[in-house]
Parts: sequence; C-alpha cells; structure tokens
Amino acid sequence: MEIKEKTQLINHPLEPLTAEEIREAVAIVKEKQNLSLSARFVQVVLYEPLKETVLSFEKGDPIIREAFMIILDNETEKTYEAVVSLTAKDVLSWEHIPGVQPGVMLDEFEQCEQVVKNSPEFQEALLRRGISDPDLVMVDPWSAGNFGIKEDEGKRLARAICWVKKFADDNGYAYPLTGIVAYVDLHKMKIHRFEDHGVRELPPNDGNYTPETSESITLRTDLKPLEIVQPEGPSFEIEGHYIKWQKWHIRFGFTPREGLVLHQVGYEDKGKIRPILYRAALSEMVVPYGDSSFAHNTQNAFDAGEYGLGQLANSLTLGCDCLGEIRYFDAVMTDSSGEVRTIPNAICLHEEDYGVAWKHTDWRTEKVEVRRSRRLVLSFFCTVGNYDYGFYWSFYQDGTIENEVKLTGILNTGTYDESGQSKYGTEVAPKMNAAYHQHFFNFRLDTMLDGINNSVVEINTVPEEKSPDNPNNNGFYINTHTFKTETEAQRNMDLASQRTWKIINPESLNAVGTPVGYRILPGENCFPFANDDSSVMKRAGFLKNHLYVTKYDPDEKYATGNYPYQHPGGDGLPKYAAANRNIENEDVVVWYTMGHHHITRPEDWPVMPTAYINFQLKPAGFFDRNPAIDLPRPKAKTGASCHSDKGSSCH
Repeated sequence: MEIKEKTQLINHPLEPLTAEEIREAVAIVKEKQNLSLSARFVQVVLYEPLKETVLSFEKGDPIIREAFMIILDNETEKTYEAVVSLTAKDVLSWEHIPGVQPGVMLDEFEQCEQVVKNSPEFQEALLRRGISDPDLVMVDPWSAGNFGIKEDEGKRLARAICWVKKFADDNGYAYPLTGIVAYVDLHKMKIHRFEDHGVRELPPNDGNYTPETSESITLRTDLKPLEIVQPEGPSFEIEGHYIKWQKWHIRFGFTPREGLVLHQVGYEDKGKIRPILYRAALSEMVVPYGDSSFAHNTQNAFDAGEYGLGQLANSLTLGCDCLGEIRYFDAVMTDSSGEVRTIPNAICLHEEDYGVAWKHTDWRTEKVEVRRSRRLVLSFFCTVGNYDYGFYWSFYQDGTIENEVKLTGILNTGTYDESGQSKYGTEVAPKMNAAYHQHFFNFRLDTMLDGINNSVVEINTVPEEKSPDNPNNNGFYINTHTFKTETEAQRNMDLASQRTWKIINPESLNAVGTPVGYRILPGENCFPFANDDSSVMKRAGFLKNHLYVTKYDPDEKYATGNYPYQHPGGDGLPKYAAANRNIENEDVVVWYTMGHHHITRPEDWPVMPTAYINFQLKPAGFFDRNPAIDLPRPKAKTGASCHSDKGSSCH
C-alpha cells in the first residue's frame, strides 16, 4: 500500500527547500544579480545552518531559511556560488570560483548527444560503418577527466562514446561503436575534437532482456504470489522529513549531488534520545576502469561529483522497487533554467521483517524464547548511463545502522581489435568485451555519540605468544590505539588482524565504566589497482585508504573536493587530512570507503543480477545490554500455511 507524502512543513532548520522556496530563491538571485539567459543553475539546495544553531533549536523557535546555489554562465564560462536569504529576500553572498567546472546538468547530456549526431564528421564515420540513421545511435557523454592535454585546458568537455540500435526498443549496448570518440565543448555546444580509430566488427547477438524484444526469453509461470501485509499500517510516524520508528529518531534530506542525506540520527534509551550521527551521506563514488586501450583508458567516472546521483534518481513503483506498506517522498530540485524539477516517489520508506532478532532454547526446561527482527529502510535508486545503483540505509531494533549499495544495470561494453581478445576484460557474449573495473563508495559520517566530541580507536586482534600463561597456544586478545591526529588516522583494512575501528565518546561511560562506542563493521572491500601516477588516483587520492578521520569543518563535505569535474587532482580528503589537526576528543568526521571489484562474467549480460556491498555501524558498548531485549513475543502461527500436525509456540 502506498502512502503519499503530505504538504511539507517547515518546522525544523534542516527541512529541505520546498518547490515554492526554490522558485523564490531563483527569482531573487536573477533580479539582484541581473542574470543573463546564459546563466544556468547547476544546484539550488538548502544552505544548512551552523551545527550549533541546529543543535540549540527548539520547537517554535524562529527558522531562518537560506538557499545555496551553484551557477554556471556559459557565455563568460565562469562559475559562481551564491547564498540567498529567503527570510530577508536578498543575496547574502555572490562569489566567482575561478578555474573550476561544476557537475554536468541533465540538459547538457541531451544537447551533447544532439551535437554529436549533427556533426558531419560523425555522420561520415557512421556511413563508413554502414549506418545511415543517426537516430538509432546512442551517444553517452562521459566526463573527459584530466589527462594533461594542452588543448583541453580551460574547456568544459564531455567525452562522447557511442552504440547503435537495430530498432527503437533495442538494447544498443549490445553493439558498441568502439572506434568513434567525440569531445564536445559544453559551453559552446560544438565538437572540440573528433577521433575515429577505425571500423570494428559488431558483436553478432542482441542484448535484449525483455520478452517483448527477445524471442529467447520466456517468463517463468510457477512463481506463487508473496504478499507483505500490515493490516494496522506501518509502525513509523512521519512529520515532514522527520521519522520516529521504534526507538529511532531520524531526520533526512536529499540533494542533487549526494542523494539521500541523514541528519540527527538518535536512539531512545534511558528516557532520552541519545545522538549517534549528526550528518551522514555518500561523499563520492568513483568507478575506475582497468582497460588500457584507447577506448576505455580515460573512463573513470566520479558519479556523485561529476554527474550527481540525486538528480539521476528514479521514480519508484509500488510492487516493483518497493514492497509492503510504503511511504514515498518526492525529490525537489531545479533544472538548469532554474525551473522546479520534481522527481515523484524518489525516496522509499518501509519496514522489513529481518528474521530472528535473538533466540535461546533452554534444553533443561524446554522453554524457548525467540524474537523477530524488523528493520526500517530508507532508500533511493538512480541510473547513471548504463549502470543502476540502489542506496539503502537500514535501522535495526538492536541499534545497528547499515548502509547497503545495490549494483545492477548494464555493463559498459566494447568490441575487440584485430587480435579478437583483450587481457583487460571478459568476453561476456560472442565478440563482446566487458572491461574489468571497480566501484568505490566513500561515506562521510559526522558522528555524534552522546555529544559532539568523539574519538576513533583502531582495534587489532593479536595471537598470544607461547608462554606458561598460554599452555595450549590458543589465546588471543585485542590491541587498541586511539588516533590523535589526522595523519595517523589514514588506515586500511587488515584481514590478518581482523582490524576494525570504533568511534567512542571518552566522556560518556557505560555500565561497566568504558567509553560508549559504535564499531565500523566492514563488508566487501578492495584496493584500487590503478597506479599512483594515474589520473584517477591523482584526482581520487582518497582511494589509497579505507579510513580517514578529520576534524569537523562544514566546508569539507566531499572526498574529491567541491568541483572534481576535470580537476587535475590534489583536492578533497587527502588535502583536508594533510592539515594534521587534532582529532582526539574533538568534533570529528569519519570517512569510510568500500569497494566492489568487478571481474566481469557472462552471467552479468545482458543485464546484471544485483550485486550487494555494505558496511554497518554496530553498537559496541553504547548500550548497557542488548537493546532489543524488550521486543514483544511474536504470535505463533497455525493454519493452512503451516504444514504441521502440531501447533507451535514461540515461548
């Protein structure tokens, strides 16, 4: 069952901008700055108030509303940042940011494709391949990156690569036009450089994945219905973008760059709401490709900073993307002209059964106690060209917070040269190459365990040495070290020592007298294989470490800096951490990177089965005992769906 969002209430400083506020902010800056028609709105979002303002806010206090904008003027080729006061109806700041390129806007993708299709050089290249209808060609604009090419300096470029369909609903990614590369000047919307590396043979087979487009697909008919029903409605309560569920209290927002943003996450315990996170969001996502050939060696996507995952969000569909008693939220932003753009049902909120929360059978008395686990899931899905990504924040009744990314969609494909093979990819279908690549996700976690001042501890497990105190040589214990500076807090995972990290509050002690804490529990991860001298590693230097801890600075939000598009490198997280500030018992930010290492396979074609990658923030001494001890006993079920002659009992 779908529950639609009600009218947004501005009852808290962190409520996202409404459509009306965005319109007003755009009108104010257009008038006050006398903007020309060549000015384009890259981003209009809430200018988040100072942390101390938010934390001291009480219901009923006056709320000052401000908007932050990034504006690109195509005529002057200049980028500006502005802060507009909706309360004072004025522009508070207007600043030219020299030498940067903001992320790509949606209409730039569309215009870039048309520029390429209209190019005589491109049309001639198509004719050399026997293609007479440019409308059947797919042009994907990729960021051009930065490879030190003199003629590219100062230009706003997209690197367009192409595929061709055989009919309108065909999956064009099955037929790569690998030899064609077009660089488009996005300011002037004209071809900057055109390359044709020669005609290559197209793969012989289609890559269609629906029964309407492929005769080889017959849908299964033996799957019985599975219904998720909550006859009394969901257990959560909503007010604007504030959620109360079980003992969780969560505020959230949404930006065109980051997508979902968590604010002020806390858990109710001992009669009060204990803060855990002040702000948490995806900081950057980087996809380095491992193919060194001309076709793929510049493919290094910075999907958040260059394209904006939020602006690429899908409208979700009940029964398809989400099951159960669903609450949807729209995402509101601007298009490049400053008009309001709304993505309906961009955010999904629902509850899920998650198996057994805890259980014990006393074999002496034959008494059984079991509790069901339930989690609250807040999510969105986005499509970045060929790939699709789902981002899920889950909250468990035992105090655990989980972030999970789901990777699906279509592989980036290419054809083979005369050798008919590649050492950098897999032949996923006849004469179809899918390059090896990786996906890295960096999350910025502004922690707030029982207060602003936190520390981060590294924990390594160590085997006990042979000694009389370890007669059977089975002992092991943990070594802990509290990071004091940003330099020493640049760390990597270590399977041999089961290394993990714990955020603590040294001034808040639990029942056994130790600092309260939350542990980072890693899931899948990997290291980058690109050389340190590569362009992608210069621009995404944060990939060298799985963990960073920095002192809080509201201007340090993104692991690749504010403007990674065509940036040569040296900005972002490594630059922040180079300040080597004190981070012990301070207001700190924890940055965690997880990576998916994708050695492509035929089973990933023509559309990928979902891959899952995650990490958890798990309480480790934050509570005095199991916080899920008070879950209600589940009701035992009997009847037609229970295939047993005996009744059952949960206790």
